[in-house]
Amino acid sequence: MANLKFLGISGSLRRQSCNSGLLRSAALLLPAGVAFDLADLSDIPFYNADLAERPASVARVLGQMGAADALVLACPEYNYSLAPALKNILDWASREPNNALLAGKPVAIMGAGGGMGTSRAQYHLRQVCVFLDLHPLNKPEVFANAFAGGFDAEGTLVDEKIAGLIRQQMEALAVWAQRIAA
Repeated sequence: MANLKFLGISGSLRRQSCNSGLLRSAALLLPAGVAFDLADLSDIPFYNADLAERPASVARVLGQMGAADALVLACPEYNYSLAPALKNILDWASREPNNALLAGKPVAIMGAGGGMGTSRAQYHLRQVCVFLDLHPLNKPEVFANAFAGGFDAEGTLVDEKIAGLIRQQMEALAVWAQRIAA
C-alpha cells in the first residue's frame, strides 16, 4: 500500500468528546502505510467573508487538509444535524480558489451520539459533501451510541465491536483513496 495521510476532524470541541475518541481510535487502527493527523478546531472563528486576512488558526487547519490524501470526519449530531464546528471548517475550506482543498478528496464519516449514533447528522453531512465535491466512502458505516457504555469517562472508545468497524472503515478508506488517486 502506498503511503497515505489521513486527517481526522472532530465536529465536537469538548475535550472528552466521544467523537474525538472515535478519531483517536482510528489513529490506532490504521492499515500499514497510513499516517494519521488530528485537526484542532478549538480556535477556529466562524467564517466571515468580511475578514481581510485568513486567521492563523484557519490557515493551520487548511494546510493540514491540503496535505491529507483523505479526511476522516467525526460528526456529532446537534438538533438532528451536523455540528457547527465541523460545518464551519468545511465552509472555510470551500472558499479556497476552485475548491482546491476539497474537490475530489475521499472522506470517511463516523459519529457518536444518541440511540441512532448520529445517523441524521451523517446524512446531512453527505449532502454537504455533494456540493463540496468530496467523495464519501459508503461502507462500512460507523454509528456509535455515546451513552450505552462504549466510551469511558474521558471519551475513549472501549467497545471492541465499534473498534472493529473503525478498523474496517480505515482499511476501506485507504483502498478508496488509492482508487480515486489513480
